[in-house]
Amino acid sequence: MSELKRLVYLAIAGVSFALGLVGVFVPLMPTTCFMLLAVWSATRSSPRLARWIRSHPRFGPAVVAWEGERAIPRHAKWLAAAMLALSMLVLALSVTLLWLKLVLIVGLALLGAWILTRPEPAL
Repeated sequence: MSELKRLVYLAIAGVSFALGLVGVFVPLMPTTCFMLLAVWSATRSSPRLARWIRSHPRFGPAVVAWEGERAIPRHAKWLAAAMLALSMLVLALSVTLLWLKLVLIVGLALLGAWILTRPEPAL
């Protein structure tokens, strides 16, 4: 792999990790999806960083569960469902174009259904 390509993957990993950290503190900002992207890109640029994220006590279990089983922990499912419901409520009250409101709400509902139907990690 070229050095430029490795640096691009490393930059994606760093930005994704930073956004995932923001998601820990900002309620509507996701964490796990950014950590998954960080691990994916770090695997291609910095295996040491990827190992560190996978072994991190806060981020690691969800990342490892997704990579190994395509599973989402129950608490993460309920949190995601609650945030999606709140987002749908905000959209219902704020978007004026009916077709856009419906498309967005149906899209979020389908995303929520997909998340809730994922398996939970084996213990």
